[in-house]
Amino acid sequence: MLLAVAACASMGSCTQGSKYQYATVDNDPLNAQIYTLPNGLKVYMTVDRQQPRIQTYIAVRTGGKNDPHETTGLAHYLEHLMFKGTSTFGTQNYEAERLLLDQITDLYEVYRTKTDEAERRAIYHQIDSISYEASKLAIPNEYDKLMAIIGSNGSNAYTSEDVTCYVEDIPSNQIDNWAHIQSERFKDPVFRLFHTELEAVYEEKNMSMVNDREKAYEALYALLFHNHAYGTQTVLGTQDHLKNPSLVNIRNYFNTYYVPNNVAICLSGDFDPDQMIDTITRYFGDWKPNNTLQLPTFAAEEPIAEPQKAEVLGLESESLMMGWRLAGAGSREAEVLEVVGDLLNNGSAGLIDIDLNQAQKVLGVYAGAQTMADYSVFLVMGMPLPGQSLDSVRTLALAEMAKLRAGDFDDELLQSVKTSLKLSAQRALERNSSRANMFVNSFVNGIEWADAVGKLNRQCALTKDDIVQFANQYLRDDNYVYVNKLQGTDPNIKRIDKPAITPVMSNREAESDFLVSIKANTPAPIEPVFVDFSQAVEQLTTSTGVPVLYTHNHTNSLFSLTLSYDMGIYADALMPLALDYLDYLGTSQKSADAVRRELYALGCQYRVNYGNERIFIVLTGLDENLPKALALITSLISDAQPDDAVFASYIESVKKSRNDAKQSQSSIFNALVSYAMYGAERTRAVRLNDQALSSLTASQLTDRLHALAGYKHRVLYYGPSAAQDVVATVAANGFSAAQGLADVPDNKQFPLLATGQDITYLAPYVANNINMTQICNLDSVYSPEIEVGRSMFNEYFGGMNGVVFQEMRETRGLAYRAHASLSQQGKIGQPYYLYTMIATQNDKLPEAYKHFNEIINEMPVSEPAFDNAKTALIGRLRTQRTVGASILSAYISALDCGLTDDPRKNIYEHIQNYTLQDLVGFQQQMIANRHHSVCIVGDKSQLDLTSLKAKGAVKEV
Repeated sequence: MLLAVAACASMGSCTQGSKYQYATVDNDPLNAQIYTLPNGLKVYMTVDRQQPRIQTYIAVRTGGKNDPHETTGLAHYLEHLMFKGTSTFGTQNYEAERLLLDQITDLYEVYRTKTDEAERRAIYHQIDSISYEASKLAIPNEYDKLMAIIGSNGSNAYTSEDVTCYVEDIPSNQIDNWAHIQSERFKDPVFRLFHTELEAVYEEKNMSMVNDREKAYEALYALLFHNHAYGTQTVLGTQDHLKNPSLVNIRNYFNTYYVPNNVAICLSGDFDPDQMIDTITRYFGDWKPNNTLQLPTFAAEEPIAEPQKAEVLGLESESLMMGWRLAGAGSREAEVLEVVGDLLNNGSAGLIDIDLNQAQKVLGVYAGAQTMADYSVFLVMGMPLPGQSLDSVRTLALAEMAKLRAGDFDDELLQSVKTSLKLSAQRALERNSSRANMFVNSFVNGIEWADAVGKLNRQCALTKDDIVQFANQYLRDDNYVYVNKLQGTDPNIKRIDKPAITPVMSNREAESDFLVSIKANTPAPIEPVFVDFSQAVEQLTTSTGVPVLYTHNHTNSLFSLTLSYDMGIYADALMPLALDYLDYLGTSQKSADAVRRELYALGCQYRVNYGNERIFIVLTGLDENLPKALALITSLISDAQPDDAVFASYIESVKKSRNDAKQSQSSIFNALVSYAMYGAERTRAVRLNDQALSSLTASQLTDRLHALAGYKHRVLYYGPSAAQDVVATVAANGFSAAQGLADVPDNKQFPLLATGQDITYLAPYVANNINMTQICNLDSVYSPEIEVGRSMFNEYFGGMNGVVFQEMRETRGLAYRAHASLSQQGKIGQPYYLYTMIATQNDKLPEAYKHFNEIINEMPVSEPAFDNAKTALIGRLRTQRTVGASILSAYISALDCGLTDDPRKNIYEHIQNYTLQDLVGFQQQMIANRHHSVCIVGDKSQLDLTSLKAKGAVKEV
């Protein structure tokens, strides 16, 4: 029998007819059951039967802070190695393979002690040679194949300072197979294919080093934590440590921390708890604990007596980061800190929102709590206006903190924050991922579940006096640190040449006996459920002629209402500017501040999404307040009052944001891809230059908003109100016109450019890594028939267990990120396109580019790989459900493609008889031997331009 969880006063142990004891908490919205196996393994469960799937997290209470000082980054690359298999899967002959792996381990111990480059190259050549021989016995990606076979989604993991967590979203009929695979993985991992995976980890480090925010975080934490590993080392580790790993240290680390008395299995979904715990006990019950386990401890940090400063350099725009150090996530201080964060910056009515962001005294200031197990940090981040100093931004932010300490905020704001916290808690209950993640946070941060359940009530009991006292004690103007992120070349980035790696064997045809046994263990299938839009979506019309699409929310008291316009950026380039300007405006009756505060007090919020051909204005919140919130938003749009001073500041902020984007590698890359796909004409048509921006007037933008109130639109509603009540609310509080609503302006057409020749667009950017994508217009337009082949191709070619990932990352170590997919633009009559993406080191590009195109044109063919991909696709179609507000978005997407039925139904019906020969034919017809537009953002001085020019014209942009 399982041991009862140690319970605090408000927890209880019970069986309720079960043979297992578990702990529960009164008034728990998750109705959680918490078990502890005799070996110390924690199991947290909450049942949610909306979909036949289960979100699973396996959380190991170890992260970057546990890394040995001489091999930082270890926890993170151990996370990667946990996907490499065991002695029973991922291998064809483990006994023979093990002898080679032991040699590799010994060589790395020698390699990391050498400093002579010639000597190091010779040892690495040995490692590479033996790794190639070992790979002949390995089966790369077999873990991913296993997850695909059982129909898992989102197979992934993450490492932070405190936790390494392994993520799978599985069908509810695959519990036995999932538990079997995971128990093998956690009890018996084998660290094979190490040197190619280490290159992927190193590329991840490379990408982080051009992320200026990451660098500012590191510098801030180094100021906050002089003794604790939060500040003395980083999760990704140093470049030198990553290039000098120790497999011995990794194994010792695994043996220390990857033990049942340091692990929690956290589950939310459709399952029977008794059957689940029985299965977990059967597979994990014999896992041996570490009875001498000791988690790392650190000397206490000295109080911060005066502000401390650091500076970092990077190519992106200047920014400020400030931090205050407080107690860890399990403390009452951390709970109050979350409330304080919302009082200052909730995106609508906080002190910083109103006084700084809406008043446009800065380009942007944002604040919030970052809670970790041992400490919490209150962060404030700021971006300056043109000509504004970072010291000025800091002074303005500190003034808002001073208002908090002085109690210069009203009780209504505090009450609104409490309402918002309750709404967030309700929304979190809608998603299995959020529900299971609550367990992870409780376990990792050492928070008793009863305390976790009671947190919201404690936060809602806080008074203004409590907040003021807290701020004066912990958030003063003399106990913080700050980092100025300045523009300049970072001298700390080292360029390390790519190692000579012999591609390891892919062994795509091989399957372990373990995988074969999982295939044979076939549970009763779950029958698919496709949306019947005629039943799921009720179509109504208001008395003013506005169509309303309605879907009922049976789950809670929250609503989502969307005003949808069939016009977008392509119809009016000023409309996005007008909709963003709306954030700073009031009406003839209410100031901008009053509008934001009133909406926030109603427990509602709005956002605007604008695309090329459609605009969505989305209102969400408490359904009981829908009429007032809708009336407020529609009056704001129809009666927005121009303000010349606000407008002038807004336009300068737009210019500054665009200039800042020109310093960001990711922003440059996105712009370059858009340029290659649609051409310069589209960019000029939808994006005003600085001169055109300067010639605008405030009334030009408010006129756009007023016109929006008179255009035809449709309303999408998901919520608990009755359909006729919603129609009446929209008629009474939405837009209406005595003479009827006008047609929206036509969207201009900017078709996807033809790719009749190979051309490379190069945007220079000084960094150790490059981003590269290839685009090919396939000419063929949307059809249900192509959708079947597209789905199968993407699963086989581009998935986690697909050809691209295996060839580019697993076997060759050429990239951290490698992706390819056949995409459709979501509208009938528009062509499909092939989109590939690589993120890698500059000097790896020629080889990566060459090999990527080889597998695009000559797709590796494997019957077992195809069978696995097909099984995965069918399993996903069987168990995925379209629920909630997503029913409405799915219906609109179907209409855009000329469909009235759920498109997944067509794929499911036709994929059953799809063959490998069908896929090969599809690939040859649609993908192979095409011309591409290639986009590259990287350091021109480190790129092999000759090899690029050999493939076609190179145009520097």
